[in-house]
Formats: sequence, C-alpha cells, structure tokens
Amino acid sequence: MLNIYKSMENEIISLDKVEKGSWINLVNPTEDEITTISENLKIPLEHLKAALDEEERARIEVDEECTVVLIDIPVASKDTSKKGIYYTIPLGVIINNDNVVTVSLRENSVITRFLENKVKSFHTSKKTRFLLQILYRSSRDYLQYLRNIDKTSDVIESKLHKSLKNEELIQLLELEKSLVYFSTSLKGNEIVLEKIHKANLIKMYPDDIELLEDVIIENKQAIEMANIYSNILTGTMDAYASVISNNLNMVMKFLTSITIIISIPTMVASFFGMNVDVPFGNNPHAFLIIFMISTWVSVVLSVVMLRKKLF
Repeated sequence: MLNIYKSMENEIISLDKVEKGSWINLVNPTEDEITTISENLKIPLEHLKAALDEEERARIEVDEECTVVLIDIPVASKDTSKKGIYYTIPLGVIINNDNVVTVSLRENSVITRFLENKVKSFHTSKKTRFLLQILYRSSRDYLQYLRNIDKTSDVIESKLHKSLKNEELIQLLELEKSLVYFSTSLKGNEIVLEKIHKANLIKMYPDDIELLEDVIIENKQAIEMANIYSNILTGTMDAYASVISNNLNMVMKFLTSITIIISIPTMVASFFGMNVDVPFGNNPHAFLIIFMISTWVSVVLSVVMLRKKLF
C-alpha cells in the first residue's frame, strides 16, 4: 500500500503524487510500488526493501542520495488467541533532500498517530524532527506495551493460584518471548540513537537535540523495564512450575493413600472367599464379622495415615 501525505494548515492531507515536503508511507508495498518510489525519488531499491525483511537489524546509513534509519518498533499480535502478546517489526525511515519515506510490513500504532494528526508540532516538511518524533513515539509504545505485559502477567498469576494446568505457564512463556523481542530490539535501537547523537550524522537544531535526548532517555528506561520484567517473569515461572509440580505430587499421594485404604476390604474379602476352610466359615454372622474386620482395619490405617500426614 502506497500513500502520500502532506501537512497543510495543521492538517494532514492525502496527495495523488509526490510533492516537495511530502511524506510517502509504504505499508507492505508491492514490487511495483517500491520501484515507482525508487525511480521517482532516486532512492536505491535495497534501502526501500530493507524494512520488509523481518530479520533486518537496526542501523543508520548516510550516503549521497539519502539517509536511512532502520529501527524495530513494537506491535501487538493480530491473533485473537494471543491477546496481550507482542513482537517487533522493522520500520524504515528514509530522508532525501525533499521528502520522507516510511516503510513497514504492517500498519502500526507509531505511524497511525501521525496519520491521525495526534502528534504535536508535526509537519511533513520538517524531516529531521519527523524522524525524531517517530523514534520518540516508538519508545513510548515500548513503555506502554511493557506496562500492558506487566498487567497481563498479574492476571495470569492470579489464575495460577488455583490451577494445575500448563495453559497459564504457556501464556507466561509467550509474555517472556515478547520481553526477549523487546530487549533485543531496544538494544539495537539504542545503538542507532547513540550514533545519531554522537556522530552528528544528521543536521539538527537545538530543539531537535533536546528531543533526541528525550528519546534516548525513554529508550534506556524501556530497556531497564524490559530487563526487570523479564527477570521477574522468569522467577515467577520457575516458582509456579514448582508449585504445580508440588500440587500434583500431593494429589498423587492422596490418591495412592485412598487406593491403599480401599484395597483392604478387597484383600480381606479375597481371603475369606478362598475355597478352603477359613475362620468363621460356618458362622451364620460371618459376613457381618468380615465386614466389621475390614472396616476396622481400614479405619485404623486411615488414622495412621492422617497422623503421618499422608492425606
């Protein structure tokens, strides 16, 4: 999908063709769309296709034609069965003399905020500031999704208190995978931010420098939160795995004790059922006597087991 936008009087309007100061947004574009933008804006194809590779690492490249910034942004899973699960995708921001091009594999909340004109002081012609605002929104989304993961883990933990199933542990494992994705992506983004800050690869005004410093702070905070939540989640999973195993052992011990107690009447009945002379064989009250003996032995065994806390 290819769309062209431009800021006009504090509004974002859609254009039919590329103009100076416009923003070209590519979302899972076709080969023809990529080729068209490459030819019109003189941007190498490999720069436009980089963000379409899920395994592409975060980086910044500066050449004669343009500046390419590739970062990882957080997105929520579209699978309804995995609500609250997140992963990351590459987002490419390409800046040339006249335009800004963004490339991503799917729609995401970072770009959507700009399309809905929810970002203050946003203007498509202010290319450097636009880039920094994208970086800032990405860091803010990481922080928001990390808080969501923390809340989701609390809900799952409350279910684990009364659960003997693996379903909740699997859900925690999915959350831990999300945190691993976040940690890896945030560290890659951090390298890009440090290069922009220290190497002076992009011309910036004082306000831009201040915004970049805010982005770096937000990114570092997100890294710390991801590490903390990951450590907590790992410890929680280990603890609850032990609890579930212990609960299962207690159930098995209880069932074993019940089986032993129930087997007593069966053993006594089997003994007196043999086709040989046995005690009380000619007694008219033999059944009652045998029943009482079986009951007495079972009760005594139950008391012994209770005292030894085998129940």
